[in-house]
Amino acid sequence: MNSSKLVKSLCIGVMMTSSFGVLAHGDVTPQAMDTSTITALGKEWKEQNPYRDVTGDLRKEILRIGASAYNQNCARCHGLEGISGGIAPDLRMLPSDFDGDEWYVYRVRNGAVRNGAVYMPKMADYLSQEALWSVRTWLESVSVEE
Repeated sequence: MNSSKLVKSLCIGVMMTSSFGVLAHGDVTPQAMDTSTITALGKEWKEQNPYRDVTGDLRKEILRIGASAYNQNCARCHGLEGISGGIAPDLRMLPSDFDGDEWYVYRVRNGAVRNGAVYMPKMADYLSQEALWSVRTWLESVSVEE
């Protein structure tokens, strides 16, 4: 075996054996958000986005919390700035109405599991209703709905 083939073989071998311990997403445990600066919603889940029509400084705060919660908990699968890279649905395209809210609530409360593999955790187990509706409000603010 000539030296260039030996070097290539060694490089391939090192790459194959050293990549087994790599965690592509790192720690994917959802991170809770401080929502003490926005309107509390209670324990009972709302059927529609209660923050959709909020205006002024409160809206700015909801959007700040929503963007932060999204970037910390959703972007690794759903894409930076809400723009999907293909691994998970582009959430900017959800309708901003009851149908979109209904799908959103179902998914954040139940997650997504296929063939025993968790594709999305039950986000409501980690994030409050306030944080999750803030994410939804932020997503609507960057929506590309047609």
